[in-house]
Amino acid sequence: MPEIHLGVHTIRSHGAKVARRHLHDWLVLLLLAVIDVILNVINPFQRFVGEWMTTDMRFPLQDNTIPFWAVPLIAILVPFFVILVYYIIRKDVYDFHQAILGLLYSVLITAVITDAIKDGVGRPRPDFFWRCFPDGKGVFEPLTRAVQCTGRLSVIKEGYKSFPSGHTSWAFAGLGFLSWYLSGKVRAFDRRGHIAKLCIVFLPILMAALVGVSRVDDYWHHWEDVFAGGFIGIVAASFCYLQFFPPPYDIDGWGPHAYFQMLAESRNGLQSYAINNDSL
Repeated sequence: MPEIHLGVHTIRSHGAKVARRHLHDWLVLLLLAVIDVILNVINPFQRFVGEWMTTDMRFPLQDNTIPFWAVPLIAILVPFFVILVYYIIRKDVYDFHQAILGLLYSVLITAVITDAIKDGVGRPRPDFFWRCFPDGKGVFEPLTRAVQCTGRLSVIKEGYKSFPSGHTSWAFAGLGFLSWYLSGKVRAFDRRGHIAKLCIVFLPILMAALVGVSRVDDYWHHWEDVFAGGFIGIVAASFCYLQFFPPPYDIDGWGPHAYFQMLAESRNGLQSYAINNDSL
């Protein structure tokens, strides 16, 4: 009789098998990364900015409270650490692989959507005036009174990327996925009424919200940019999580679809083996 090991599935014993089964998913993920790099290289649409419009764009140009390099740490490494800890405890490579794949899809889908909209909309940031005229002396086209920027091209280019907020969308994509993940693991919706579980689930959402608040406080974004970024991120996180895991309120909400599919295939194989033996 063939053995069915339902307890431990480590990276060493089952990792290669799981990765091969999802090879096409990893290739698509790589394609998304390439697309996002291209979207960051091309110039955004330079929306018309007239002299009279700069009145609302004179907020001070200042450093980010949360620098650009910290965004991947917040959106990817924080959830990755939680997922890794769960793997170390449970030794379930199916959960580990699907969670990492879902997390990366959540972030990269969000990144592509966010950067595509940024490039297409070209909304000026609240501090655009100082990006355009770092010396504070405005220069305008005589007829239309459109701005004729004298600042650094890279700074001006970044000034046309206000909508939506990338910091916020990334934060909600990664930490939103983590909230979904935690809700399944702690069985937050088991109808036992333990409100402490919801506090655990909403903690990553609070962290993502604070990232969004910092973008408004730094005058890098309007509040609409932050709201739109958060919406994009949380929607992407929800779709990506539910692609790999059952809903948290499901009886099997604690594990990935791939794990239960493996169990079903193992049981079917066992039944076929038993039937063949009986027929001999």
